Amino acid sequence: MKRLGMGLGLDLVWGERIGFDKAGGGRPTDQVLAFLDRYREQFDYMFVAFQPIDFGPLAAERYYKAYDTLFEAFGSDRARALHQTILNTGSAERYEKSDIAVFTNDLIARYGFRWVIEDLGIWSLGGRSLPYPMPPVLTEQGLAQCIENVSEWVGMLDAPLSIEFPGFTEGGSFLVGDLDAFEFFGEVVRQTGALATIDVGHILAYQWLLGRTGERMYEGLDALPLNRCHEFHLSGCQIVNGRFRDLHHGVLLDEQLDLLTYLLPCTTNAVGVTYEDPKFDPQGLLVVKSVPNAERLFEIVGRWSREQA
Repeated sequence: MKRLGMGLGLDLVWGERIGFDKAGGGRPTDQVLAFLDRYREQFDYMFVAFQPIDFGPLAAERYYKAYDTLFEAFGSDRARALHQTILNTGSAERYEKSDIAVFTNDLIARYGFRWVIEDLGIWSLGGRSLPYPMPPVLTEQGLAQCIENVSEWVGMLDAPLSIEFPGFTEGGSFLVGDLDAFEFFGEVVRQTGALATIDVGHILAYQWLLGRTGERMYEGLDALPLNRCHEFHLSGCQIVNGRFRDLHHGVLLDEQLDLLTYLLPCTTNAVGVTYEDPKFDPQGLLVVKSVPNAERLFEIVGRWSREQA
């Protein structure tokens, strides 16, 4: 796949200011549209993260008006992808996938999504959604189940599936099992033929959990499936009392940019780097604290994109 460059990732929650306006008949809020009007030319592609309207039926046509307006505002002829949140690829339970596959493939057919992204995490248990995806069970049995789940999804979806290295939040995640998460992730990618998405914040959160801070943040990265890396994600993170927090508040850390700069030359198949969940005011302007490192990110990705030109 041809290198695309700088991506925009939006997680738009129904009824929030940076989201979709239920009262507006299913359109992005004015705040979102103002941001796209100001910044869309700085991005080469975008993804939207699926958020359910309600607990009603999982029917693609219920989302058409919202997504139609969103992609028209970004540029209807530009590359786009879908970040699914209901595939539950890291689940230790077997579950029925057919209805989710039909729903996802209907969206792929309408919007031409070039790929589908999903964290290799546990998004729901016993049919109940979790507030934040949990890491998979890091045991041999957990590995086998993840390989089964991802293999099924690779065969069921009408677009390539890229699985994302999961998030690890100290104090907020239950870490079960003692397998190395980088090796675990790499094995799932190798065994299933899926693409790999590297969320830089997720990588650093795992390193911090293991005490690999400072220069040690580069340890163990050789186990990642960098030859299958399709995309990098960066979202706002913060180090609080020595603990790494993936807050999605729009402000990137220097460590994220340093690690991205280190990893980019190690990949040969990556198509883009996505700034995920930027935060912006009602006029669509990036929040002030996020601007310096957002600009650094644009510069890094711009140089990387020009290397292939």
